[in-house]
Amino acid sequence: MSTKVNPIQVRDIIIANQVLKDVVVKTPLQLDPILSEKYQCNVYLKREDLQVVRSFKIRGAYNLMQGLTKKELENGVVCASAGNHAQGVAYSCKALGVKGVIFMPSTTPRQKVNRVEFFGGPFVEIRLIGDTFDDSYEKAMEYCNEHNASFIHPFNDTRTITGQGTIGLEILDSMEEPISHVFMAIGGGGLISGVGSYINSISPETKIIGVEPEGAASMKAAIEKEQVVKLDKIDKFVDGASVKQVGDISFDIAKQFIDDIVVVPEGKLCTTLLDLYNENAIVAEPAGALSISALDFYKDQIKGKNIVCVVSGGNNDIDRMQEFKERSLIYEGFKHYFIVNFPQRAGALREFMDEVLGENDDITRFEYTKKNNRDKGPVLVGIELEKSDDYKALIARMEKKGFTYIEINKDEQLFQLLI
Repeated sequence: MSTKVNPIQVRDIIIANQVLKDVVVKTPLQLDPILSEKYQCNVYLKREDLQVVRSFKIRGAYNLMQGLTKKELENGVVCASAGNHAQGVAYSCKALGVKGVIFMPSTTPRQKVNRVEFFGGPFVEIRLIGDTFDDSYEKAMEYCNEHNASFIHPFNDTRTITGQGTIGLEILDSMEEPISHVFMAIGGGGLISGVGSYINSISPETKIIGVEPEGAASMKAAIEKEQVVKLDKIDKFVDGASVKQVGDISFDIAKQFIDDIVVVPEGKLCTTLLDLYNENAIVAEPAGALSISALDFYKDQIKGKNIVCVVSGGNNDIDRMQEFKERSLIYEGFKHYFIVNFPQRAGALREFMDEVLGENDDITRFEYTKKNNRDKGPVLVGIELEKSDDYKALIARMEKKGFTYIEINKDEQLFQLLI
């Protein structure tokens, strides 16, 4: 799918790099020994989680805003963001002395809202509207039209994309050896459009791999349909990369050199987040860990090679760690939820505990779903296994002892309702 056509010119990215050099941090490109040993290759991490606003978004936001006319700056700016772009715009507003109104989904983690307030100070006003980025975007555009303000797009503007492209410049400037693959997250497509444009121009043999969450794979859908499509619904778990529709500009650019898109299940991503924290001491947000989460899907292709993963952000809310652990355990097959119908006989609960549960199985949740008849009512049971392979034996024992059940893990609607 590679091509030599590059709508974002190298010279424009070089100019943007000069504009940004005193504003952003030139983040390190670090060889990660733990990941390198795990995948038997050289895994380099581009640490945008160490950026001044803990994500790459400031690059595009500032590059766009500093290029506005004096009149446009006087009229103020507006943006819509799930959090990271908002922080970049807020920081840029304060740095440039510009008033900004920032629209964010009401589902945005409080930690990100607080950071926007911190970086923008008196120069920004925050409005929490809607459940998704798309909801906030619509309201932001209405405000722009009413107040003749400039909209600072998080991904669908060539000036934003050019700013993000400076990451590609820094990567290649930091590497003397050839790079086989570069992995990076895709939300609206601005990051991969900018970074991919530069790397494809300077190092066309390097494969550009996009990574999307399973619940919001809008770029993959667009490439398959050969046009931008709007997904009917998305999973908002990966808040920094969950958009229903990629930008038409970013799609037109990125489709020319994206070599592949890896779609990562949210549970798998949670395992990666926990491993990064426990083994690498890296606090990444879900979108920031997408690139690393894709490595398991490419372990045969990357063996013995130099590869780069862009850790795009580290704005994580510590309150979500329990949710990450829960999703990881379920995905890895360690945790299972059931609605168990106990036989109508005395001692059934004791029998379940003694003869159905394995020696190392642990009940993490036990709740009667009918309060009026506790001796006969169905029970919501959460069971954590020591080994995922113990699952078949657990099911066999449950059936042998006559306990009828519903596996909630396999029923998405029931799972969302009860868990």
